Amino acid sequence: MNRFTFTFSTVKKMVLSAAVAVAGFSVASQPSMAQVDAIQFDLVAHPKNLACLQSSPNVTPKAHITVHRGKLADTLTIQAQNIKPGLQFDMFTVQRSALLSDGTVDPLFTNFGFAWYQSDLTADAYGRINANIKTILLDQIFGFDPDLSPNNFNAFHVGFWFNDPNTAVPCGFDATKPTPFNGEHKAGPVAMISVPDANTNLGPLCTDPNTNTNPPTCNP
Repeated sequence: MNRFTFTFSTVKKMVLSAAVAVAGFSVASQPSMAQVDAIQFDLVAHPKNLACLQSSPNVTPKAHITVHRGKLADTLTIQAQNIKPGLQFDMFTVQRSALLSDGTVDPLFTNFGFAWYQSDLTADAYGRINANIKTILLDQIFGFDPDLSPNNFNAFHVGFWFNDPNTAVPCGFDATKPTPFNGEHKAGPVAMISVPDANTNLGPLCTDPNTNTNPPTCNP
């Protein structure tokens, strides 16, 4: 009887321990409580290139981004309007924005840092853009290069560039010095891009900033 009681008690403890371990694993595998399942934000037209982007001088180009978190990949939807019909663009996620949080040009901007090609975009006959991509985006989008130190880079900003550099010539762009932001690495300047958070300076694809670091980082 005592032997049976000891065995039953042991098995009971083992089951409880296993349950606690599984529960702990489940909690650890979940996203941070501060992370959200969906976000929305707007892109801002780069002031220097606005006239080459807008469908007419009397309208303001608008681009709205919605991102839904998925189990294996996130889904981004971009909807834009008041764009010159037929213009083609290349959408990237990048490390840094050329704009400040208020949408003005960052006077200290040097380059976009790490950039990841995401999609081609084309404005229809009504100056509208609608596109979807599915990939890792919220809080975890990054790339790395083992030859650099530090060797990993987050790309929490979204923007799109003029595919044809000649379309931005009327805005002062030198088409003989294209940017690498298309498949041929001969694109124009940035057309619209997200702005950083005023407090953390992180792009909108970070939903759970860690302000205990300096500068702030993102909890993956």
